[in-house]
Amino acid sequence: MTAEDDLLLREAEKIVVAIGRMFPGLCEVVLHDLRDPEHAIRAIESNLSGRAVGDPATELGIARIQDPGFPDIVQNYPNRFPDGRPAKSTSIGIKNSAGEYVAAICLNLDVSLFASVARSIGNLVRTDDQEQPLTETLRARTADELRTVIEEFAAARGHTPRSLGSPAKKELVRSLKTRGFLQVKHSVPVVTELLGVSRATVYNYLRSPAE
Repeated sequence: MTAEDDLLLREAEKIVVAIGRMFPGLCEVVLHDLRDPEHAIRAIESNLSGRAVGDPATELGIARIQDPGFPDIVQNYPNRFPDGRPAKSTSIGIKNSAGEYVAAICLNLDVSLFASVARSIGNLVRTDDQEQPLTETLRARTADELRTVIEEFAAARGHTPRSLGSPAKKELVRSLKTRGFLQVKHSVPVVTELLGVSRATVYNYLRSPAE
């Protein structure tokens, strides 16, 4: 035991206490004194595992003690609390100037809380996988879009809007209503102008039964 080792442990304990108190009930933070594996736990904050100061090191701590070449950081590995709750853990080894592991800071995040939240969010954002009668667009239509739709409808049939036959014009007007284009301000005058029909004809198209 050296003064340097003691200093490293004292400074590490500050970090453990601060992080554990920042995430109470969510993330357990443990300081292991690897010089004394039988009584390794020196500090534990936000205790979720039921362990206590003076308890022995874990398997990972023992592996660090036995192998100076053990990775300094083992991050985001799956773990489990004694009561079965899943955890996500990270272990950080602390070496002295001689390259010997003196301590380890271990963080154990209770992911069971997030799992239930994730399921709730998944249920909230899920949509029904079923056939829809039409595709809905949640934005306001514009007069320019209305003109474009009418011109594209006619062009697809090899016509200009005015040269469309009455059945096609009736189909177009009904489609415009279904898609919300007749809710656009001044939509009916735009339709009558492009199709070359009267306002009364447009309303007749809407009132007459589908063919």
